[in-house]
Amino acid sequence: MVLVDGRVARRRAERASRHKVTVVGVLGEVLITGGVLVLAFLGWQVWINDIIVGDEQTHVSQELSQNWDKGEATVAAPPDRPDPGAPQIDVAPGNAERFANLIVPRFGADYTRPIAEGIGVEDVLAFGIGHYPDTAMPGDVGNFAVAGHRTGWGAPLADIVNLQVGDSIFIETEAGWYKYVFRSMEYVMPTGVNVLEPVPTIEGQAPTDRLITITSCNPPLTAAERVVAYGVYDTWYPRAGGPPPEIAAIAQTVAAG
Repeated sequence: MVLVDGRVARRRAERASRHKVTVVGVLGEVLITGGVLVLAFLGWQVWINDIIVGDEQTHVSQELSQNWDKGEATVAAPPDRPDPGAPQIDVAPGNAERFANLIVPRFGADYTRPIAEGIGVEDVLAFGIGHYPDTAMPGDVGNFAVAGHRTGWGAPLADIVNLQVGDSIFIETEAGWYKYVFRSMEYVMPTGVNVLEPVPTIEGQAPTDRLITITSCNPPLTAAERVVAYGVYDTWYPRAGGPPPEIAAIAQTVAAG
């Protein structure tokens, strides 16, 4: 009787063990499947979705440029060397209003993204580049400061860390193109908002230069820091004289589209 009971006990233990292994196996498969789905979602969000949304932003930027080309130019054509005196935008655009394009040859031969007023995530940065309110407008003395995403939402500033000293940065508006030249880059904490000062990082000092500051998150996929790119104003190209030679190919692509 004891032997029989022992065999029964072993069989019961074996069945319980098989049942435990089966539960663990199913749970493992569920976790693996969940992990694959999460990775697939991240792949969609970070790569495929960025391509799709980025193309949409480029299309919007091209439409802006085409509409400006259809208007009558109010500024005379440039002489042999474009006039360094650029017109000012006297009235700041309304929130989320698109008023300019960012064109950076370093980011690609067809790179152009729209700039809108404000830095709201849902109404501005999800659709391109945002201009920090209360900072200078393009071509003005002071600090023209903008922001954009490196990953997600079209990733308009995905290549910001690839900028090299001397790279051209163009801001296109209805009046024409403002050219800035990249000078330096730094990394700051999210609290380092003094980079938006009229003289970046120096509070209370009156500006004498025309600067551009471009900010984004760092490292990619996080917001632990901010990467900040600085440039200085170089030249003004009125729309009546056509686009700057450096980005003429982009302008031709826009016109053909």
